[in-house]
Amino acid sequence: MNIPVEYLPIVISASVFLIALLIIAGVVISSRNNAKKQVFLEKIKHEAKETEIIETATLSSKTDKGVKNRFLKFLTALGKRMSVRKKAEGSPKLKPIFLKAGLRSENVPAVFLGVKVIFTIFLPAAALLFHLICPGFSLDATQLVALLTILAIAGFYLPNIWLRLKIKNRKNTIRDGFPDALDLLTVCVEAGMGLDSAIIRVAKEIALTNKILSDELNLYNLEMRAGKFRRNALKNLAIRTDLEEVNNLVTLLIQTDKFGTSVAKALKVYSDTMRTQRFQRAEEMASKIPVKLLFPLILFIFPALFVAILGPAVINIYRIIIKGGAF
Repeated sequence: MNIPVEYLPIVISASVFLIALLIIAGVVISSRNNAKKQVFLEKIKHEAKETEIIETATLSSKTDKGVKNRFLKFLTALGKRMSVRKKAEGSPKLKPIFLKAGLRSENVPAVFLGVKVIFTIFLPAAALLFHLICPGFSLDATQLVALLTILAIAGFYLPNIWLRLKIKNRKNTIRDGFPDALDLLTVCVEAGMGLDSAIIRVAKEIALTNKILSDELNLYNLEMRAGKFRRNALKNLAIRTDLEEVNNLVTLLIQTDKFGTSVAKALKVYSDTMRTQRFQRAEEMASKIPVKLLFPLILFIFPALFVAILGPAVINIYRIIIKGGAF
């Protein structure tokens, strides 16, 4: 096929353009494939690293758990030796206290006594070691004995203080979530649900907002499934929470179950009473604010105001007296 001479530049340009286009397309496709391969290899490396991290974390957690279990066994054995007459886990006085703190394990009383022994020995030993290492920390024999005695007493009572604070914080958490749980319980019972089914529903609904109260209600449901009477399960709930509001609710439910009255009406009346008490408690806290602010005002704010207001006047008076030649 003969191509006219005047069309040769067009054919050559088109051929060069197609060749260049094919070369560019090949380069782009090759670079994209290389990029995909690189991303795929990076994902594989990242997954391998994550697997190594997970395995390392699992091994470390297993090791930590083993060390923790050994330490707990040591504390349990030490606490059992401290109980002379009875075993620590069978002490009737300690069990309700630990239930109020949310500690339900059988070995908790023994571990608690073991911790008390450790703290009673560790604090005086640490102070004595510090006294021996630091010669500048000089104390005579009487002062050293008094210091070691005070530290031993403090170490013995520190676990008690921690336990009281834990119980207090737990009670505050339950008290904060109890009105909402009571409203939900009232709504469920008024909708036609049974009391036990309503409590199960409320425990599921408040699990995200108040885990502690949800666990207590779930424990009540487990006791009911185990065959306990409702009265005994409710009394155990009141003992574990140790709140006046829960005690009143338990008394109300026991009485309604005993006399056969309407649970929905009783819960509605008690819910209104709880709402009124909550409002009165808020008013009481608001009325205490001025008294609580009195001491910070006197100690911190008033001195700063006096310095800011009277400071420049005192400085001016001092300068006038000096310039006036009074001294």
